[in-house]
Amino acid sequence: MSQKAKLLIVDDDDAHRNMLKLMVEQWGYVAFDVASGEEAIKFIHEQRVDFVLCDVRMTEMDGYETLAAIHAWNPAIPVILMTAYSSVEKAVEAMKIGAYSYVTKPLDFEVLKTTLYNALEHTRLKEENKQLKKALAQNPIMPLGKSASVKILQEMIQTVAPSEATVLITGESGTGKELVAKLIQANSNRKDEAFVTINCAALAENLLESEFFGHEKGAFTGAEKMREGRFVQADKGTLFLDEIGEMPLALQAKLLRVLQNGEIQRVGSDKVKIVDVRIIAATNRNLKEEVTAGKFREDLYYRLNVINLEVPALRERRDDIPLLAQRFVDNFATVNRKTIKGFTPRCMDLLMRYEWPGNVRELENTMERAVILSTGEYISERSLPLAIQHTDKENTIIDPKACYTLTNKSLDDIEKAAITATLADTADNKSEAARRLGITRATLHSKLKKYNLE
Repeated sequence: MSQKAKLLIVDDDDAHRNMLKLMVEQWGYVAFDVASGEEAIKFIHEQRVDFVLCDVRMTEMDGYETLAAIHAWNPAIPVILMTAYSSVEKAVEAMKIGAYSYVTKPLDFEVLKTTLYNALEHTRLKEENKQLKKALAQNPIMPLGKSASVKILQEMIQTVAPSEATVLITGESGTGKELVAKLIQANSNRKDEAFVTINCAALAENLLESEFFGHEKGAFTGAEKMREGRFVQADKGTLFLDEIGEMPLALQAKLLRVLQNGEIQRVGSDKVKIVDVRIIAATNRNLKEEVTAGKFREDLYYRLNVINLEVPALRERRDDIPLLAQRFVDNFATVNRKTIKGFTPRCMDLLMRYEWPGNVRELENTMERAVILSTGEYISERSLPLAIQHTDKENTIIDPKACYTLTNKSLDDIEKAAITATLADTADNKSEAARRLGITRATLHSKLKKYNLE
């Protein structure tokens, strides 16, 4: 945790409350404690907490009343009740009215530790989904762009999202495959459930199975507590398997079994658990070639590739660059408390002609850098990396001979002559002419209209 989670303990037994506070602080939480429900209500009105651990049996205001009052103030705060064995039935009833979970006295500290961890994960996933829905609220299917290839992709997303089909998203690194997965989730019947991501390339092979399916306490060295895996976290929702092509063959067989029958087993357990999870996978590899090379199971490939969505590279949809660049600039300008209205024409021309090997991710990073370095209201080429600034050096904007023969002419005359000559040299191919002239196709059309050359 980059920032420690804050837990409020509510218990009128001073010794028990102090013992709990010391225990959870050893687990890495920031713990606050109060001796009554009334104090708890006052506390959460004044300070933010991530969750509450509350005893049921207290004088004056019991745990159920405290739960109701907390959720009247903020229903998003998970409340875990502590109850005696004889009151379990009532605690289960309390869960129906909003309690996150309950633990029984005398407390099993391993169970408590796991319950707190799961509550925090639950809160984190809810917050991520809340932010995703907020970002997509105004336009849930259009953040990708407006080019022809992206419009086709957006239509496919709208068609596929309401189904339960497994989806394989392919494309180069940095093209936005995870965003496509989130758009499918946001437009699906599972939109109100969890969207859980796991990067198959980010974890060691011996940890992936535990990450997927969870493990029992003591299942392997370092397994100090029982843990639920990502499949359980995503139950009723969507699990996004990023970089699926990096998954080891042994784990591929186990994933195939889950896709076929929906059954999982925690590492070290012989108990089977049924989960209802929609799978969306993504890769920048050619899985057909991986199958041929024996690096990816053929049966798993066909199981994943029910629907294939190809995300185009940024260089294949240059019309989207101005839209995406402006969106990134607006976001980073807000974060850095700057006022930036847009780009100089020269800067935008360079952005449009650069090849973007890192795709949308590279564009986003470039815009963040440009916003930080920019000193005016418009981003100029001076704020771009040198690789982009030098893009035009591969092209000759105006033939030197033409410049020589037109030295006594105006700049408009020189420009008009250069455009006319280039169009003639390219057999009126406007896209190629724009590339040779070092301007965008839209700029070329504007100049053709200006000089009555259309």
